[in-house]
Amino acid sequence: MTQVNAYQSIKVSNNISNKLNDNLVIEAPLQININEEAYTVVMRTPYNDTDLITGLLYAEDIYRSNEPLSFNITTKKDNHHDIINVTIDKEKIGKGYLNKRTLLSVSSCGICGKKEINDIQVSGKPIKNTYTLSSNKIQQMFLQMTSLQFTFKSSGGSHACALFNKNQKLLTCKEDIGRHNAVDKCIGSLLKEKDLNSAKIMLVSGRVSYEIVSKAFFAKIPIIIAVSACSSLAVDFAKEFGICLIGFSRDDKMTIYANPQYINY
Repeated sequence: MTQVNAYQSIKVSNNISNKLNDNLVIEAPLQININEEAYTVVMRTPYNDTDLITGLLYAEDIYRSNEPLSFNITTKKDNHHDIINVTIDKEKIGKGYLNKRTLLSVSSCGICGKKEINDIQVSGKPIKNTYTLSSNKIQQMFLQMTSLQFTFKSSGGSHACALFNKNQKLLTCKEDIGRHNAVDKCIGSLLKEKDLNSAKIMLVSGRVSYEIVSKAFFAKIPIIIAVSACSSLAVDFAKEFGICLIGFSRDDKMTIYANPQYINY
């Protein structure tokens, strides 16, 4: 399902203008409530919202139980503005809820809503990985992800994330206007299917920030491969937490920034 709206535009080329309709990826607010109390607002592309919330609450250490979450969805009439309440037993709410987000969580920002600089720290034991990937499989996986980027093909304005198992079998692929949202949707989808442990490789269509690395770390995914650049903090986190981080993976080229022993090249 494509997630775009048509907008009238004027395109100019060689001093010639044409009026036409242009498909733009939808960006709309999603208010997330926990036990009827507002938690945060996320700017996202609609659809797969419960996957997004499941992945987000997992990454934020708010809910990591195996029991399914209960969702109550209220849809506003004004352009995909939804409110979703998540019911969680108070005894099962994780410590991450104490760092309650008080700001608008923007889809392209990794640290929006964090109260203090220490809030961006991730703690835990490094991933103990025994899985290795042949570099000649990477472009084949990207081709699979690209073939499912219907919203991007229609609008040119969405990001994608895809998760694969140890045999390079595609497990899930999601699109969203936000890089982090696409990751959350993928992780949330596999959490709901109770198949997150199968995920060994994460492909992302954009750049990698520290937060994407932290989401992979919590999900125990040892390899991240990106089309675009990696931030310095993403590389630092990847080295510390045992994640192979690859950027600028295009055609037959790639740049390995952390834990190259996971790749046979």
